[in-house]
Amino acid sequence: MRSLVDVVLNGAAAARSARYPASLDAALSPDAFANARGQITSWPGYNPTPLISLDALASELGIAQLQYKDEAGRFGLGSFKALGGAYAVFRSLQRALAQRGITEATSAADLAAGAHREVVSELVVTSATDGNHGRSVAWGARMFGCRAVIFIHQTVSDGRRDAIAAYGADVIRTRGNYDASVRHAFAQAQEHGWHMVQDTATETYREVPADITHGYGLIADEIVDQVTDPPTHVIVQAGVGGLASALCLRFWQMHAERRPRFIALEPTNAACVAASLTSGHPVAITGDTETIMAGLACGEVSQLAWEVLATGADAAIVIDDEWSRVGVRQLADPVGDDPAIVGGECSGGAVGALVALKQRPDLRSALSLDADARVVVIGTEGATDPSIYRDIVGRAPESVMSKR
Repeated sequence: MRSLVDVVLNGAAAARSARYPASLDAALSPDAFANARGQITSWPGYNPTPLISLDALASELGIAQLQYKDEAGRFGLGSFKALGGAYAVFRSLQRALAQRGITEATSAADLAAGAHREVVSELVVTSATDGNHGRSVAWGARMFGCRAVIFIHQTVSDGRRDAIAAYGADVIRTRGNYDASVRHAFAQAQEHGWHMVQDTATETYREVPADITHGYGLIADEIVDQVTDPPTHVIVQAGVGGLASALCLRFWQMHAERRPRFIALEPTNAACVAASLTSGHPVAITGDTETIMAGLACGEVSQLAWEVLATGADAAIVIDDEWSRVGVRQLADPVGDDPAIVGGECSGGAVGALVALKQRPDLRSALSLDADARVVVIGTEGATDPSIYRDIVGRAPESVMSKR
C-alpha cells in the first residue's frame, strides 16, 4: 500500500524533567480534574472502559506491548465524548443556577435526580458537532433536564443526526463545514441567550472548553489505574485538541518525568496540530477538511489545547483515510488470539497509523517505537454510524462482536 503517513516532531517539546506550564494551573488544575472525576463517577451507569491488550498485533508490529482503551461502551453513547460534553452541560447548568442564587443541591447527582427541575427545564444548551460531541451534549441535557439545540454541518451522516435526535435534541443542519457550523452555533447562542457547550477555546471562551477537557481527563486516570507500568507512548486523536490535551496534561501531572511520549494523530486534510507544531504557533487549515475520520475534520486547534500541546506533545502522526479503513478492518479481523473489536473510523486511525509506520522504519525510529515500546492507543468510538462501518468491514458490527 502506498498511502500517506508522515510524522512531525515537535522541536519545542519540553524536557522530560520539565514541569507542565504553570499558566495552566488556573484553567486545568489537578483539583479540577479530580472534581470532574468525582462528579462523573457518580452518574448512573458509570464503569471504567476496558484497556484491551493486543499482544499478537504488538508482536507483528515489533513493539513490546499494545493496549487499546475501548471507549465504545462509555455510558451507552458509543464514544469518549460522553465524558466531556455531558460534564460541560452539568457545569453550565451549575453556573446558571448559581447566577440565580441557587447553590444547594446542585451536584451532578442532584440535577440528574430532578433537583431544581423547574428552573433547569427553562435553560437551553447548544453546540456544533460532527456527531459524537453533539450526542453527548444531547444526552447530558436529557439527563439533567434542560433543552438542547445541536447544529450539524452539511456532510454529517443521517445516521449520526438521528443518533443525536434520539436524545430529544433539536438538530439543525447548516451550510459549510464543521468550523462554519461552530461559528453559526455561537451566533445563535448569542442571539437567543443559550448556553454554548463547545470544545474549541478562544482567548475569551475558555471556561466551557476547560470543563470538557476535565471530563476527558478521566480516561487518563482510568489508564493509570489499569496498568502496572506507565506506557512509553500514548497516541491520541487530535481534532480541535480537547481529548489530546486532556490526556497529555493528565499524564504530565501524574507521571512528571516518567510521562509517556505523547503523539497526536490527525488526517491529512485537517492536520492543524501538525501544522501548528511545525510553525510554533496555531495554524488554521482552510479549504477541504473532510475526512472519513469525521470527528477529526477540524481546521483549527483550540487555544486552550494548544497551550498544552505546544510543549507537551512530542510529535504528530498524519495519515490519509485509507489507513483508517485499514485500522478498522484490523480491529474487526485481528491476528492471532487478539479479540475482535468494533472500532469506528477515528479508532481505526490510531491502529492504522501503527500499521502504516511498520512500513516506515525511519519514522518509527524518530518516535522511538522500538522493541521496548509499550503503546496505548485510544479507541475513541465504536460503530457510531453502522452503515459506514458496514461499508468498511463488509459486515455489521453485531457480526464482529459475535466473534469475541
